[in-house]
Amino acid sequence: MFHTSSQKDHWIFTSPDEIQEQREGVNKKFCESHIAKCKKKEPYSYFLKESEERILLRYYEHLLRDFCRKLRPPMPVPVIGTSCTYFKRFFMNNSVMDFHPKHIMLTCVYLACKIEEFNISISQFCDNITKDKEGAAENILNHELLVLQELTFHLTIHNPYRPLEGFLIDIKTRYPSLKEPEKLRRGAEDFLHRSMASDAVLLFTPSQIALAAVLNSASKQKMNIDKYVTETLLGAEKSFLKDIITTIKKIKQLVTQSPPVNFDEIKKLERKLGNCLNEENNPDSEIYRRRLQEQLDAEDDDGMTSHQEKHDEVASMN
Repeated sequence: MFHTSSQKDHWIFTSPDEIQEQREGVNKKFCESHIAKCKKKEPYSYFLKESEERILLRYYEHLLRDFCRKLRPPMPVPVIGTSCTYFKRFFMNNSVMDFHPKHIMLTCVYLACKIEEFNISISQFCDNITKDKEGAAENILNHELLVLQELTFHLTIHNPYRPLEGFLIDIKTRYPSLKEPEKLRRGAEDFLHRSMASDAVLLFTPSQIALAAVLNSASKQKMNIDKYVTETLLGAEKSFLKDIITTIKKIKQLVTQSPPVNFDEIKKLERKLGNCLNEENNPDSEIYRRRLQEQLDAEDDDGMTSHQEKHDEVASMN
């Protein structure tokens, strides 16, 4: 249940301002801790601004959703929602200058496949990647524990797709005066898909987003379901009507005003990110590969030591 979930307790923010404040804090923390990299340059001409991070993240969220739609075998829609939510959560606590979104993106998708019980092997998954499948698989598996930790192991995601199905069934059952309610489905699903490009999942409950999707679809189809909301859905609880209307308006505004991707701007920001990226967390860097090899060597040494200790213990018993 959503109301007793970690999603409600830890990942629903009180306002867009709270989200903005946290993102600015993440950006500031990275810049301050890597200020020595600037040398004599102005910090904000060297580092990405928080607003520039957001532009890049919106672009990679777009790539994430596109990758999910094209994945073979076809991916169930809830896996897309879970993937997007993981990605958003990860970068609520981390800067793109610390971890490149292209690596985190694929790890979030693969992790969501596991959690949503969409059975696909890492080799099948990486068959959907055009370049360096082996390298992609290695990066995904190397980042998996990091993503789990940054999500604080809160892995169950309550997506708005199930409440949407609930509303459609309820309309068919308890509001028979509406003819052909199934016509609402396509527009509502499209609204939910577009909501993944916004911060709606960090601000509103799944049922609120689903209801906004149904009402938005009804408006476009010129199908009046006001009485369904005020009489059938709310019943005697009409005191909540004003709050519901306000919430639905906020969700619609958030979803419909999501800015488009500017690809020329993305190219410039990618170049800027390349200069200020933390090489210690960059799988393409020499320092990252050297550190990873050192960790593997240390694990091998620990295993050898443990094996030798067991051998010595057995020998002493004879």
